[in-house]
Amino acid sequence: MNSKAKILYVEDDLTLSFVTRDNLELHGYLIDYCEDGVEAQSLFNKNQYDICILDVMLPKMDGYELARRIREENQEIPIIFLTAKSTKEDKIHGLRLGADDYITKPFSIEELVLKIEVFLKRSHHGQKNNVVTGECQLGDFIFDFKNHALKNAGKSRQLTHREAELLKMLYEHRDTIIKRDDILDEVWGDNHYFAGRSLDVFISRLRKYLSSDEKVKIENIHNVGYRLKTKG
Repeated sequence: MNSKAKILYVEDDLTLSFVTRDNLELHGYLIDYCEDGVEAQSLFNKNQYDICILDVMLPKMDGYELARRIREENQEIPIIFLTAKSTKEDKIHGLRLGADDYITKPFSIEELVLKIEVFLKRSHHGQKNNVVTGECQLGDFIFDFKNHALKNAGKSRQLTHREAELLKMLYEHRDTIIKRDDILDEVWGDNHYFAGRSLDVFISRLRKYLSSDEKVKIENIHNVGYRLKTKG
């Protein structure tokens, strides 16, 4: 059981939300629940949460727009979408807005709890000793893992929780090849098809963030995985 992690849960299906809330509370979570995106944004601005679980199809403001606004305020908090929209295009769109994962309806509580635990184990609710714990040099960049930030030339870019975890793993294994399955197991908690597509999106994001420094490159090793190359 997780100790008092606080979740913002947004769902307009009252029957589903009742069952989900009840089960999450039985697992030890504190739940703030609401039925529409506007109320959810208001709650998010007033309170501190460990994770956001958002339905996509919401009244007043849909989950995509809500996620975009949450990301404007907080780049770190994990966001999980719950959705009946299962096309790859919908999922990729959500990831580009800043979501960390998707669960397609109908889903089991066990699946949802597993996803939540994957994120919370890597947060202050489940810290462990890692090789990267503070700041480290990455070419012209300073990677501040503790604060999920990438700094360069006096500027700081806030990273999402999953972006920071992925960059951390690449950095700890820099100049060596990491298999895709190993990354997915460590950072995503599974290696199903959609997790693989999600990894591709996150690699693209990190490449964009690091593109100003030619000494840092994330290489794609065909059919194997990735390698973070650093020079100087």
